[in-house]
Amino acid sequence: MTTILICDDDPVQRRLVEAIVRKAGYDVRITENGEQAMRVLAEEGDGIDLLVLDLVMPERDGMGVLAAMREQGIAKPVIVQTSQGGIDTVVNAMRAGATDFVVKPVGAERLSVSIKNALKTEALFAEVQRLKRKAEGTLGFKDIVTRSARMAPVLRMAEKAAGSMIPVMIEGESGVGKELLARAIAGSGERRAKPFVAVNCGAIPQNLVESILFGHEKGAFTGATDKHTGKFVEAHGGTLFLDEVGELPLETQVKLLRAIQEGEVDPVGAKRSVKVDIRIISATNRDLIRAVKEGRFREDLYYRLCVFPMTLPPLRERVEDIPDLVRHFLARIAAEEGKRVRGIQPAVFGLLQAYGWPGNVRQLENTVFRAVVLCDGDELSVADFPQIAAHVEGYEVVVPLAPPPPSAPEPASQIAAPAPPAMIVPGASIGLLDEAGHVRPMEVLETEALKFAIEHYRGQMSQVARRLGIGRSTLYRKLKDLGIEQGEAEAEGV
Repeated sequence: MTTILICDDDPVQRRLVEAIVRKAGYDVRITENGEQAMRVLAEEGDGIDLLVLDLVMPERDGMGVLAAMREQGIAKPVIVQTSQGGIDTVVNAMRAGATDFVVKPVGAERLSVSIKNALKTEALFAEVQRLKRKAEGTLGFKDIVTRSARMAPVLRMAEKAAGSMIPVMIEGESGVGKELLARAIAGSGERRAKPFVAVNCGAIPQNLVESILFGHEKGAFTGATDKHTGKFVEAHGGTLFLDEVGELPLETQVKLLRAIQEGEVDPVGAKRSVKVDIRIISATNRDLIRAVKEGRFREDLYYRLCVFPMTLPPLRERVEDIPDLVRHFLARIAAEEGKRVRGIQPAVFGLLQAYGWPGNVRQLENTVFRAVVLCDGDELSVADFPQIAAHVEGYEVVVPLAPPPPSAPEPASQIAAPAPPAMIVPGASIGLLDEAGHVRPMEVLETEALKFAIEHYRGQMSQVARRLGIGRSTLYRKLKDLGIEQGEAEAEGV
């Protein structure tokens, strides 16, 4: 879950901001001064996503915190707040590294929008920088989006492997991010910024495997109209990533073993061998030990490739990574598609974390892609994930069937607009029967419905009336008739 650090010396303001942030679906850490905030950022930096910072505090003030963050290289989005909203204060705070500025006492809607925009901007900036480092061959372990305890030992092993030329074997299900980890290993070692050549061994036609890996001379076989250098030669001086290496045919495995042992390849039709200097990183979603026992994979090649094995856990075993991954995918996909989707409703994370994800991170990315295309508002909701909701107990998206065509044309004034899709979410339902099995009185049902709507829309009475399809004066009259005090109802929605 997204964690927001609140730093304010005023206990009343801290409670107010904490209530707003928790209402918006975020986790909260509280500090009373700048010194405490810096200690939390230093000790738990990876677990903090955003800082809401008061500018005027004793000891180290907000400007001091911003300066210390810049000196220590702590890159977190910061929303500053103060009761002194002068233009000079705003300019100085923004120059010091603040992302946004709010004036006390801040409203719930204003702060929520500011947080969503800051998180989206940060995710988009991080994604752009990651893509830039990927293109330059300098992708590092910090570019792997994770906060899971299951991933920590894998990353520690990968960091050790990056400091040597040891052959690495990455095991894991399809879609878990094996190539990303391989790029991070290559981008963190001595061969950073050198060629990184990825080969999907399972996608190469069997009759072309040798040619694609080792190259061929012009005229070596029918159709060889030009000379081809091969992936081994392309990766010279850098890293060759053999994805799904267990799919290679046995005859090719023999030549691969020789190429690794001797450091040279024999292009098809060539008279001389070609020396190559490469680092090998392999990956597989198969059980290679079983393949060796069954004779489908050479034992000597297995021990040559699997010198330093590591296993990436599937996404279902690190569900705490899902919110961060979704925000990263959303930032990039929304920018690519030109969609103004700025946030994600908290209920979405509960839905996505309850799903099993057989396709792992790749499936999650494609699911977010589809949701962004479906989304008509500025936030992703559970209704934008109908295929996932249909497989998770407690969630259901009901789309009404189209009515049959009328036998005769009806006046436009009599044709009712189609009902919107109904979304059923745990905790958002009203019981129609009492404990004795009888239908509850209409007055009780209407009271509960009004209270839920006011709480759901955080006391914004205009929006409540509009969503219920009644006038605002009618809403206030119903509240009075049902004995619901206006001030009490609005307080519940704050």
